[in-house]
Formats: sequence, C-alpha cells, structure tokens
Amino acid sequence: MKPKLDRRFVASVVLGVAMAGTTALTGALTPTQKVADARANFNLEAMIPTSFAGWTVDTSVVPLTPDPTQKELIAALYDQTLSRTYVNAQGQRVMLSIAYGGDQSKQLQLHLPEVCYVAQGFDMVKDRRDELATGFGNVPVKRLVARQNARNEPITYWVTIGDKAVMSGLDQKMQRFVYGLSGRIPDGMLVRVSTIEADEGNAYKVQDRFVNQMLDAVDPQARARLMGAATKHG
Repeated sequence: MKPKLDRRFVASVVLGVAMAGTTALTGALTPTQKVADARANFNLEAMIPTSFAGWTVDTSVVPLTPDPTQKELIAALYDQTLSRTYVNAQGQRVMLSIAYGGDQSKQLQLHLPEVCYVAQGFDMVKDRRDELATGFGNVPVKRLVARQNARNEPITYWVTIGDKAVMSGLDQKMQRFVYGLSGRIPDGMLVRVSTIEADEGNAYKVQDRFVNQMLDAVDPQARARLMGAATKHG
C-alpha cells in the first residue's frame, strides 16, 4: 500500500508552482521598450516660440515655483520642463508650464496640478472635465480653480500618453496599460496654462485663445507632441 502524501507537502508544491507561474507571467507582461527611444529628440525651450500672435514672454511674473521637495520630485519624474509667463498688448497674462517624461511606467507618472497646487498650500475649489476646441481637433482638458488667500488661479491642463491626448485619471492609466500589453513604456506630456483672475469664465476664454494661437505658431511635429491624437471635429 502506497503511503499517503503529506497534505502540507502537496499544498506547498502547488503553491510553489503557482508562484513560479505568476512570476513568469508578470515578467512576460512587464513592458521594457521605451517609446521615447524610438522618437526624434526635441527641446521644449526651442519648440515653443518666445513670441507669437502678439504674445511675448514676461520675465517679471514667474509661474508657480515648487518648493525644494517638489523640485526633487519633478527632477525624478521629468526629462524636460518649460515654465514661462506671456503677456499681450492688452496686459493679459497667461502662465504656461509644460512637462515631458520619457518614462510613464507605474513608478514614474505625470504629477498632476490637483496634487502639486494643494502641496503648495492652495485650496482646489473647482475641478471639472471639458474639451478645448482647436483648429486641429478637440483636446480633453481639466478645468481647475486653485485659491490661496487673495490669489484666484483658474487652470486648464491636458495630458498626452504616448501618441494620444487623454483625460487625466482613469483614461491616463488605461492608455498606459494598453501600451504595456505590447511591451512598451509610453512617454507623457502635461501642458498647463493658468491666469490669476477672479472671473474664471473670462480666464478660460483667454487661455483657450492663447492655446489656439500657440498651436498655430508651432510646427506640425511640435503640435503633434503637444496635442497627441486630438479628437477631430465632426
């Protein structure tokens, strides 16, 4: 009569096989190829003109400056950043911030304004989804209002993951997941414009006009990087 196998021994063998299989599957599905490595090099400072359509850089106003802790995080997340304030003849000012990261793996994700403004002591008083219409298609954007004491700052921003403009949050994660299924790690870009103004409705109109004029001013390759695959007008 054959001796019965010890149940604990059998369980440990089954568990070991299952763990080995999980490890192998995880390894097979872990993306390793960076999309950024196959793309042409670019420079944000050179890509965005310092003057266009009546807008010029105003060095007297600096966009939100991160604290030392935030600076360390930004340095870890992004390969390039651009931060400028533009002014036109009417005295309207728009703060532009662009951040590019060549590695949008789970560990290195774009740092969203909802997080960085609150970390700087702002209250996020409004947050909604919207679409920004441009001559090259519609871009899914977030409209925020950040407030700190007397400073009221309406914000518009959008995110690109790989070659597609997506809504931040779940859509952003889904796009990263889709790339991961093919073994690729997408790059990402965050484009943010903001103004200091009490009237958020007027602020968004100024921001939308600024974005449209900026997109008109850059070359097609730069525009594709900034917008991703925007939704075409019907």
